[in-house]
Amino acid sequence: MSEGTGRTSTAARPGAPRPGAPRQQPAGTAPTAKGAPEEPVLDLSGVTVVRDGRPLLEDVSWAVGADERWVVLGPNGAGKTTLLQVASGRMHPTRGRAEVLGEELGMVDVFELRPRIGLASAALAERVPPRERVVDVVLTASYGMVGRWREEYEGPDHDRALELLAALGVGGLERRTYGTLSEGERKRVQIARALMSDPELVLLDEPAAGLDLGGREDLVRRLGTLVADPTSPALVLVTHHVEEIPPGVTHALLLRSGHVVGQGPVDQVLTAEALGDTFGLRLQVGRSGGRWSARSALA
Repeated sequence: MSEGTGRTSTAARPGAPRPGAPRQQPAGTAPTAKGAPEEPVLDLSGVTVVRDGRPLLEDVSWAVGADERWVVLGPNGAGKTTLLQVASGRMHPTRGRAEVLGEELGMVDVFELRPRIGLASAALAERVPPRERVVDVVLTASYGMVGRWREEYEGPDHDRALELLAALGVGGLERRTYGTLSEGERKRVQIARALMSDPELVLLDEPAAGLDLGGREDLVRRLGTLVADPTSPALVLVTHHVEEIPPGVTHALLLRSGHVVGQGPVDQVLTAEALGDTFGLRLQVGRSGGRWSARSALA
């Protein structure tokens, strides 16, 4: 099935691109002039999201450049997941403007936009059929689908899916069904799926949640490799814990109660004062070997 209820599969539409095929320049646009700054891949201006009369985000303005790697930090209920829902084109702002990959939400067919965005989130993972083969969980991202249907995939598509699974440490599990995997294995499959379509923007919502220490450290190491690759797409990682930030992250956004507490280069934003304001604690914050740590400063 497609990610939109009742929507026909992208594979069934005439002229749909094959997975892995080079993207065409959108009609009416021109390549960025040499030396000119690139347009941000994500540009939010005054974004407010209200549900059941309650604001989940309030007046959020935020831009992500094509070569930037961001971490979004905040306590439970801060609005982090809502922010990613907007960034992935799965939720429209109540007020404000949201542009994703040069397209304004509300003015674009989101079913054409979503395959250009790699997303790994708990909400999306819950929609994966438990009996779906692991390789198909990854493959179907090429068409922005959850659950394999009538679409066809070629040899290079399968090769890419297997390479991504191996790179995330779950090679050899491709014939297993998704429902038989451990939580750590599922997290890795979700990230492989997020990368399958060669996206221009990758959004990872708490990828290390539920992992034990060994699983977390291995995953952070692998994400560090992805972050350090200059050919990788722009990336946004959501987490509660600074210890889950891989080395190489360039920028940070801090959220509390739907409001931006701070944003900018990671060294300037992840201070004891700013993180303390975000989490409502007095904190001691440190950095060693490219990894961050934080603990309560209270005796």
